[in-house]
Amino acid sequence: MQTSTYRFTISPELASRCPEYRGAAVYAEVANTPYCEGLWQEIDTFTQELRARETADSIKQHPVILATREAYRRLGKDPSRYRPSAEALRRRLLRGLELHRIDTLVDLINLVSLRTGYSIGGFDADKIQGTDLCLGVGQAGEPFEGIGRGPLNIEGLPVWRDTLGGIGTPTSDNERTKMDVGTRHILAIINGYDGDETRLRQAAELTQGLLGKYAAASDVSINNIG
Repeated sequence: MQTSTYRFTISPELASRCPEYRGAAVYAEVANTPYCEGLWQEIDTFTQELRARETADSIKQHPVILATREAYRRLGKDPSRYRPSAEALRRRLLRGLELHRIDTLVDLINLVSLRTGYSIGGFDADKIQGTDLCLGVGQAGEPFEGIGRGPLNIEGLPVWRDTLGGIGTPTSDNERTKMDVGTRHILAIINGYDGDETRLRQAAELTQGLLGKYAAASDVSINNIG
């Protein structure tokens, strides 16, 4: 299945509150591994650069992160309590902590998120139910099992849903569709609330390049959303 097989839609509620939203979906057949030394060399290099130039305040002012935080506020969510993943990753590095080593696909998506500021949903495409994916707004009491977080209150968060329910928010993806070392098909959704289509395309091309370099990607396709 390629991204062209999926039907990506944006709910009227989300579109009315976040009209600048643009996304990109990257699909690929991949070979995942527990660890990739070359990838971690790139992560370590970025970590050193970030710690040398960034502060907690400058991270929040990154244009992509700032736009995502503003989207949270428009939807009624506190971005300082439920941080977008790109911001949370940068802040973790700035505190002197290392990233968790999960597997090559997860680590790769984290690197793209760190470099670009986009919060990216990385899904095992074979675990997604159906081909219709809709970006909407989380509802009160809506069930969602955040990866490594347990039940997550997604009320007021942007949420991608398949036919069974939520699979990803900018704060956390769902355990149900998470990637693991057995993942053979990835669907990465890059979520942009800044309206900059050039920057979004560059992030999608970076994702494609890293998947080819470190995950033997084939059958790669990129779709624009919004």
